[in-house]
Amino acid sequence: MQIALKYGLLITFGVILWTITVHFLIPDPASPVHNVGAGIVFNLFEIVGIFLGLRAKARETQNSLKFKEGIKTGLSIALVYAVSSCLFFLLEIILFGPAFLNAKTQGQTQPVWQVALGAFAGLFIGALLLGLIYSTIISFILAARHRWAP
Repeated sequence: MQIALKYGLLITFGVILWTITVHFLIPDPASPVHNVGAGIVFNLFEIVGIFLGLRAKARETQNSLKFKEGIKTGLSIALVYAVSSCLFFLLEIILFGPAFLNAKTQGQTQPVWQVALGAFAGLFIGALLLGLIYSTIISFILAARHRWAP
């Protein structure tokens, strides 16, 4: 559990740092950097965080990380990241309003809370689904490397 907290919060810290930096450097929320860039950077942070977490788990178990154990650890990291990043964006909306995050909320016919709820659901479910995929691939690679090591 300690590994999940450490690396899940590390991913969230990277997302927070990137979000704040980009929003201050590029104030136009309709910029592709905010839309496409966020997806790319958030996924890179998640991949790196899960990889580092699984390597730490392998070191903790004397490099005998089992495939199933790797998937569980990777998913727990993704869960911590999903919950903590949703909490960060909720706090950001409460403090700065929805216009700070994205131009999609401007000119919407839906209430802001519905748009935000959809975004939170997408972030949460996406982080978990991609976390499952990433942890499966990384666990397979780490388990295979261990199996073939002399």
